[in-house]
Amino acid sequence: MTEASTGASNEETTLSVAVADLNPALEAILMIADQPLDTMTLASAVGYPVEEVVGALQTLAEEYTDQGRGFELRNVAGGWRFYTREEYAAVVEAFVLDGQQARLTQAALETLAVVAYKQPVSRARVSAIRGVNVDGVMRTLLSRGLVEEAGSDDQTGANLYRTTSYFLERIGVTSLEELPELAPFLPEMDDLEDELAAAFAEGSA
Repeated sequence: MTEASTGASNEETTLSVAVADLNPALEAILMIADQPLDTMTLASAVGYPVEEVVGALQTLAEEYTDQGRGFELRNVAGGWRFYTREEYAAVVEAFVLDGQQARLTQAALETLAVVAYKQPVSRARVSAIRGVNVDGVMRTLLSRGLVEEAGSDDQTGANLYRTTSYFLERIGVTSLEELPELAPFLPEMDDLEDELAAAFAEGSA
């Protein structure tokens, strides 16, 4: 195969993958990213050449700054991610602290229970156990300081999560060994929810 034909083949492959406009596609992916994404990963996801993706990212970052948005797009440690703009840190802090006083939802309790008894565990594993996507709930648990990152899986590279010392404080125990005894496999989620809800109520009293 000649160089010209190879180039044409690569171009056709790129075009067949790129089914959406570049800038909105990048925004959609970055909106759900829980860690910085490098340009190669982003280019592969949206189906555009790396050079075009780099230019689009820089343009988006400049546009957000010019528009005075409450967030910014930054390139940190070789990866791109949305961050809250520094001048709005006080607003975000107040919101997060207020949120910590609210009761956990059923979905949050169920997800927290899975993390507590299966840790360290990936989001994918938690989602598989619960049968639903847990990305939003995990972000809530992270923001409340009940869950934290615990390295990455050696085989898949996925982020792993565990409960925090604050979690232990909230349920009134000093170590994970003091969690209620459970069968080798997780019981019904209603049982886990009742266990944690009662523990949180006692720990807050």
